[in-house]
Amino acid sequence: MGSTSDKIAGKGNELAGKVKQAAGDMTDNDRLRADGAAQELKGDAQQAKGEVKDKAKGVVDRL
Repeated sequence: MGSTSDKIAGKGNELAGKVKQAAGDMTDNDRLRADGAAQELKGDAQQAKGEVKDKAKGVVDRL
């Protein structure tokens, strides 16, 4: 995936994770809260991956 698609997928996972956590809070479902937290972390990691790709491309472009 390119850096932009990593960032978009990351935002999607982050948002879905927050929704799952909220649903878990509303239903008092610990499993749903945990799944949401994990998905949010996955989204954060995907976004970070996209940022790293952007920075690496910037370094290569300057060479």
